[in-house]
Amino acid sequence: MTYPGPRSELHIESEVTKQHYQPQSQGAISSHIPTKMVAAMHRAILMRSLRLAIPRATPTRSLSTITRSRPTTHPQYTRSASHASPNYVRWLSSKSVADEKIEEITELYATAQDEFEIAMEETEKQTVYAEEDRTAAREELTKVQEAYKAVVEGPDSELAGEVKRRIGQRIRELEQGVAAMEEVAQNQD
Repeated sequence: MTYPGPRSELHIESEVTKQHYQPQSQGAISSHIPTKMVAAMHRAILMRSLRLAIPRATPTRSLSTITRSRPTTHPQYTRSASHASPNYVRWLSSKSVADEKIEEITELYATAQDEFEIAMEETEKQTVYAEEDRTAAREELTKVQEAYKAVVEGPDSELAGEVKRRIGQRIRELEQGVAAMEEVAQNQD
């Protein structure tokens, strides 16, 4: 009997497989189980054992680490309104203020970046819509700058430092891009 394997084919012959793959006589004791079903079960067991025998790139955890109980940080009788566990809800709500502010500014930045790309393309082609697109890009950049400035000049210096470090460079690059685009537009006139 031949089974396809990941590296080559595997040829297996044993008394068990020969017995179950030979047609059985009418008076056989195991005639109540169809031969095809027995063969399928043997095949499934063999394939599973072959799959488990192949070394994996990542080691599997031992049974002791799976069965070890974890310390609970909340009483077992606590119920929440949602179907999520209290630990999962706590993890979801642990998003820091810096993450929230950066996400807000990043959304504004993405819109401004899209407007800038459209305006730059229209400016290079010198289309009729180029002026309006440059104005829209400038307005979106102003929104990003205002949101960024509100956080950076706010009372929380740690938050300001984190926001500057994570997205300040991208905003400066966008400012320079819009300024260069406006300069190109002035040189075209």
